[in-house]
Amino acid sequence: MHYHGYLWAGPKQRFDEDALRRPPYPIPPPAPAGDDDTVGKRLAERYRVVRSEFPFVDLPPLETAYWLIKPGTLVRGTWEEPREAAEWLGERLTEFAFRFASEADRDSTRLAILVNAAAERLGRGRDVSHGFYLERPSFLSLALVCCTPNPTATELSCPGRQP
Repeated sequence: MHYHGYLWAGPKQRFDEDALRRPPYPIPPPAPAGDDDTVGKRLAERYRVVRSEFPFVDLPPLETAYWLIKPGTLVRGTWEEPREAAEWLGERLTEFAFRFASEADRDSTRLAILVNAAAERLGRGRDVSHGFYLERPSFLSLALVCCTPNPTATELSCPGRQP
């Protein structure tokens, strides 16, 4: 098993686009009942957009394992050992800590606990995902995803190892 790291930082408003953060339902909605079925048309269009964009959009998926279907170019690092992946997380937390909206989130002891917990969780084959509000109105998402296979989504393949 190895681990991929992902980072997304951007406007909170964009992060809140939930439809683009979840995979589309495998069964499409029924076709609109007719030309005057505006609700049916809107639903069909939304499904089409989500189906075509979800695999490629850089927004963090609601389920951490779905990072694995995103383009390999979104992988920020790949590690063989849980501790190495957790260290990357710690470096990113340190890098962004001064921008955290909550003073409690900036606490170095708390951040060290998150890093140690991440190494332990990855060592048990579980993904790690954290989100932080940055100065208004931004959001930071960090994820470490187990790969080959991912225990919560064994059907997902590895996006490829990054150097």
